[in-house]
Amino acid sequence: MIADKGYDSDALRGRLRRRGILLIAPHRSNRHRTPPQDGRILRRYKRRWTVERTFAWQGNFRRLVVRYDHLLSIYRAFFHIACLMIVLRRVVQ
Repeated sequence: MIADKGYDSDALRGRLRRRGILLIAPHRSNRHRTPPQDGRILRRYKRRWTVERTFAWQGNFRRLVVRYDHLLSIYRAFFHIACLMIVLRRVVQ
């Protein structure tokens, strides 16, 4: 799981580790213990902005945010159309 600095705690890391999940989060500046991760694992954190940016772009489509459609198939179709429009905007630029 990739998260931001707000999720950096030893208790949360322990609970996730017991479930078999690795928490990738930058370390807080006021951390008392030694950081449990080295820089190699945190390199994956740099790609997190791609996902966040895509969610922000999807937020520009009001129909996705409010979800006026009751049928999942119609909502899913518009989701794919929105993704197509996002990709086309990036390609045309």
